[in-house]
Amino acid sequence: MKKYDKRTFEKHAVVSYIFNKDQVLLIKKKRGLGAGKINVPGGHIEDGESAYCAAIRETIEEVSLVTDELKLMGYLFFKFTDGLTMKGYVYRTDNFQGEPKESDEAVPFWMDIEQIPYDRMWADDIIWLPQMINGRYFRGYFEFDGDIMIKREVEFYDSLSEFNP
Repeated sequence: MKKYDKRTFEKHAVVSYIFNKDQVLLIKKKRGLGAGKINVPGGHIEDGESAYCAAIRETIEEVSLVTDELKLMGYLFFKFTDGLTMKGYVYRTDNFQGEPKESDEAVPFWMDIEQIPYDRMWADDIIWLPQMINGRYFRGYFEFDGDIMIKREVEFYDSLSEFNP
């Protein structure tokens, strides 16, 4: 996979996969990019904010859970035919406090890992999410025309040293 200069991706965002035994916390997104789709807590990175801190903040704002011990598992690079470009940081954790609560952005719900509704999610999720659930790191580049994925390129890594040399 070629190296992508993060400066060419104008927006930076985070997503947090929160696990509770054999379940993952999903959300039905109410507004913004991907409204109506099933996703996980996440959102934009504010000026001067680290991706790690943004992941914690967005999870609190969207589902009222406090998370810690987030582990960076992957980078996602998106280009849309309308000109939007975005770099995403994918985190996972099984450490959280509180009970998920609905917000003006999301309706949270726990889902068995074996029953993740990929058909209601972004088309790229089924490519990398099962690997990430199994502990693999990844980098993915995807191009979309609206909701339709038109290009994909993904690399998986078995160790942190391979993923983040």
